[in-house]
Amino acid sequence: MPFRLPLFLLLSLCLTPALAQKSLDKKIGQMILVGFRGMTAEPDSQIIGDIHTYHIGSIVLFDYDVQTKKAVRNIESPAQVRKLTTQLQAASKIPLLIAVDQEGGKVNRLKPTYGFPPSLTADSLGKINNLDSTFARATIIAQTLRKVGINLNFAPDVDLNINPDNPAIGKKGRSFSADPAVVSNQARAYIQAHHRVGILTAIKHFPGHGSAWNDSHLGLADVTDTWQSIELEPYQSLIASGDCDIVMTAHVFQGHLDSLYPATLSRLIITGMLREKLHYKGVIISDDMQMGAITTKYGQEEAIRLALNAGVDILLFGNNLVYDPQIAEKAFTTVKKLVKAGKISKKRVRQSYRRIMKLKRKLY
Repeated sequence: MPFRLPLFLLLSLCLTPALAQKSLDKKIGQMILVGFRGMTAEPDSQIIGDIHTYHIGSIVLFDYDVQTKKAVRNIESPAQVRKLTTQLQAASKIPLLIAVDQEGGKVNRLKPTYGFPPSLTADSLGKINNLDSTFARATIIAQTLRKVGINLNFAPDVDLNINPDNPAIGKKGRSFSADPAVVSNQARAYIQAHHRVGILTAIKHFPGHGSAWNDSHLGLADVTDTWQSIELEPYQSLIASGDCDIVMTAHVFQGHLDSLYPATLSRLIITGMLREKLHYKGVIISDDMQMGAITTKYGQEEAIRLALNAGVDILLFGNNLVYDPQIAEKAFTTVKKLVKAGKISKKRVRQSYRRIMKLKRKLY
């Protein structure tokens, strides 16, 4: 009598390629974070379609649209933001990371003009240098985020204020201090306040943007002659204490660390320094891949390939400096194409997916 496999096993074998592809698609989607236009997310909207079709795992909200130069983007009022985040989460089978840049002060998407509480800059908190005060102020921010359904704050900034005239950091009051100990302690209080309320945080911008003389939003920031090793100390401290949820990379070029690539695209910096030297095992997210520091020198496919192979887990496309309604599709299909061509390994995708899902389990 010939040997016959059970029917369920035959079906399983027949479905394996399709299931495997669906699983890969899901993993790739979780590695993409996008911004979009809209005060609501209706069933027929672009963003809901992207969540359904490309399994997009993370969203970022803005109040101001850079291209239209109007404060008409995603944020209008607390009630409106709450409705928007509820619509977004309802569309996703895997809970979304919904992020915002709510550092305080000038980097502040949830503004008092929209009905949200006022906040202080990191510079102000660092000068007061009272951890109880920082914890209290950060708690207000975290509670504000939780009430409207935002679960990830792209803060605190742990750049050292080495160059107070830095247009992206120092001049905007985004750094707690030039002293790494003050930055570490202030950032820890800020993070722990968020954790107490159930909000994730992302420290930035690795390996340090505080000594730059120019803004990486506009072009490559070369810190080869200004960067100092003490800029790593806040990362080392927060990673060692277990307070770090996510590390965001910097689009800075440090020729002594990597003579070819800026940090976001550098395996020497992301894997060599952050993973191996500082022993960081959590999620790494890029700064906005549409910033001039990347787009003026690299095509989108090359930048994605380099970033993921460097060790980045989530690719951030703010979709605000430049607006592309197809950005989610382009990012997803590019990663998939690179995996199919063997230019990004499936193992690399699986590593990122596991880190992202472990992070999301902190919330749910």
